[in-house]
Amino acid sequence: MVFVRTTPPRPVAVTAVFPELASLARPAIRLHPRPGSPSVRESSVGGPLLWPAEEPWPHCESSHLHFDSGFRQSPAIVRLERRMQARWHPDSGDFELTPEEEALKERSAARLAERLAASPPPAECPVPMLPVAQLYLRDIPLLRPPGQADLLQILWCPYDHEPDNKPSTALFWRSAAAVVDILATPPEPYEANYPGYVPEPCVLAPESITEYPDSLDLSPEMRLMVEDRSRWQAAGVGVDSAYGDYPRDFYDCELADAPGWKVGGWPPWGRTDPYRRYCTVCDVQMVPLLTIASFEWDGDEGRSWAPCEDQAAAYAAHYAGQHPSQPTGVEVGSTDNMQLYVCPTSPEHPHTDLIQ
Repeated sequence: MVFVRTTPPRPVAVTAVFPELASLARPAIRLHPRPGSPSVRESSVGGPLLWPAEEPWPHCESSHLHFDSGFRQSPAIVRLERRMQARWHPDSGDFELTPEEEALKERSAARLAERLAASPPPAECPVPMLPVAQLYLRDIPLLRPPGQADLLQILWCPYDHEPDNKPSTALFWRSAAAVVDILATPPEPYEANYPGYVPEPCVLAPESITEYPDSLDLSPEMRLMVEDRSRWQAAGVGVDSAYGDYPRDFYDCELADAPGWKVGGWPPWGRTDPYRRYCTVCDVQMVPLLTIASFEWDGDEGRSWAPCEDQAAAYAAHYAGQHPSQPTGVEVGSTDNMQLYVCPTSPEHPHTDLIQ
């Protein structure tokens, strides 16, 4: 069975109201991650990587002690507790761990206790990075890899880092065909700074869409244009009553850029005004590569972006650990987005990131 997710049609055709925005349309690919068991030969979020056995696994060499949150759980225990939480229901009462889960909990606790008693402490040692996403060009044709590469792998260190208190990220481009011997058991960090820095393994249902810029990315003249109710009325479009006298909010929330994990498209501003990123090598303005999202959709208005296949679940009652808008378990910032940017002239130039 093919896994598919489909974004509902937008309530209004943007260019029917504002033909001036047609030239600003950008392609994007919503990834639609959902919990699953991806293989190394599949695109995924939080899944196993097609990593060469002869290539060292990336480690973060920074000191992490000054960002100690007091959270002391291994990635394995974070995922175990999520599974336990997902089984909980107010009508089901208590439940017991399976023998396999009990054994995992005991092994992880013993391993962590051993490391905490060691010198130096785990946070001071090089920290193995965690897989965040693996994207094959065949699934995500918007990728622009260097040379013969057809695979992008993204990892991060599950600790906060200065100056913006966010995970440190690493990008690797490679040719999948060149990987013969695969690393069977990659190292994992002894602990994570926060549970939200441990992605849940997810399969993907890539979907191509067209996006338009957030109003903060528009020129002052165009911004006034989307705020002008008479323009909407002249096009015979009634702005959703939930937005009252604020058609600009209707444009931003319902028409401009999609929420959730995506490749390409426009940045989801809001936490700050637009903050241009420039390549440290050639000084060209960088472009969005990947949005790592805390939510696939958020709030009552944002639910209109929930895929057609998830609409019933989006509007149903949910319990702790079971909300379908957080399939990856990832939370960055204050339930914000982390955007990765790359140089459009050379993807091998250093990337940058931004919490938004």
